[in-house]
Amino acid sequence: MTVSAHVLDGVRGGPVAGVGVRLDRLRGDGTWHRITEGTTDRHGRFGCFESGGLSTGTYRWVFAAGDFFARQNVSSFHPEVPVVFAVEDSSQKYHVPLLLSPFSYTTYRGY
Repeated sequence: MTVSAHVLDGVRGGPVAGVGVRLDRLRGDGTWHRITEGTTDRHGRFGCFESGGLSTGTYRWVFAAGDFFARQNVSSFHPEVPVVFAVEDSSQKYHVPLLLSPFSYTTYRGY
């Protein structure tokens, strides 16, 4: 199973490199457990490829949008963007594109 993210710039119309991102899993006690973290590559992508697969459950990508825009001296509204999603079939791919701009974002399940 793979879980991946892709950050795209909604203003400039291209991939966003260097965005901090982490993947968390919701535990039964209601707390989040960090699985992995890093930054998007030059193509705006970051992936987590688990041998044996991730189990079903609730996960979230957290994107450090505010840090990214601050490095560009651009004011922004969202310091971070959490995207919570459910893994119902651990044999599938879960790809989450994020279209990002300083004052808004949108996301969807990609393939």
